[in-house]
Amino acid sequence: MPETMRVARFHGADRPLGPERLPRPVPNAGEVLVQVRAAGVCGSDVHFAIEGSPVGFLPITLGHEIAGTVAELGPEVDGPAVGERVVVNGLLPDGTCPQCLAGRASICANRSLVGVHRDGGLAEFVAVPAGALLPLPDDVPFDVGAIVTDAVATPFHALTDVARVRAGEAVAIVGAGGLGLHAVQIARLQGASPVIAVDPRASQRTRAAEAGADLVLEPGPEATEAVLAATGGAGVDVAAEFVGRQDSIAAAAELLRPGGRLVVCGIGPESIVLPPPTVFVRRELQVLGSYAFTTASIRAVLGLITAGRLDLSRSITHRFPLEEADKALQTLHQKLGEPQRVVVLP
Repeated sequence: MPETMRVARFHGADRPLGPERLPRPVPNAGEVLVQVRAAGVCGSDVHFAIEGSPVGFLPITLGHEIAGTVAELGPEVDGPAVGERVVVNGLLPDGTCPQCLAGRASICANRSLVGVHRDGGLAEFVAVPAGALLPLPDDVPFDVGAIVTDAVATPFHALTDVARVRAGEAVAIVGAGGLGLHAVQIARLQGASPVIAVDPRASQRTRAAEAGADLVLEPGPEATEAVLAATGGAGVDVAAEFVGRQDSIAAAAELLRPGGRLVVCGIGPESIVLPPPTVFVRRELQVLGSYAFTTASIRAVLGLITAGRLDLSRSITHRFPLEEADKALQTLHQKLGEPQRVVVLP
């Protein structure tokens, strides 16, 4: 293996990710060196690199959606085998706290993140804990495997583990972007009916319809009326919000039937505004937060792909070489060419 590697290094907000050459990382005890074959670019990477959200240290290598092959085992690691195809669960829990022991590692109080608190996947190689690796089936391409680890596992966790969507329930997806479009597919797999997508962009509404939404709507009072009409005047059982804005969360809540569940996945700085207690209490509404995913989420999504139940062949709209990692970020940030998922291929 080479002694050095190519990397797109982040030095600070609004500074381009310039290509650099750094020493290849050496895996410590309990770690595995992964040769990166694909790294997804996520909205959170845009928050860090362009909007100035804090990271653990500078300079740092961003990128937490990672797929590749095992290149080297560190001390005290027995597997996986060198050359094995893997994906990385970029959320690293402590494994011992009450939440971890209850199977809720995504909200571990002591969690850290690859690409935020340690160097990530916008590089030719990355060292990660051996426990963060999952096998990538041979029939799943590296770029698809990379986005599964967040962009698909996150809405899967939200709808399956948090909202607990049941077959026959009406589901509204508010925000049909990179996460929301996958949520449409997942809701259909769960047997939701109808599946309704709400987004202000005509292109995303078209994509949501192609992904299987029964009804696509532009936000506004007419959307609420259309949802009521489509659900016999009741409203939806579950409204899942993937934007993180005050107005879209409030709009999602307006779509709920009595006893409905609002699950908020979008992250933003604005406060959540809920209906007054006279409405909220009397309608027995539920508001749930859903953060990230678990290892089980990633494994389940990979299983759905290999079984032919989940088709992600159209999810990735833009691919860039490592030298153009900054262009990849700008493409996602500025919505150039109407991106859905953007992937860097080292």
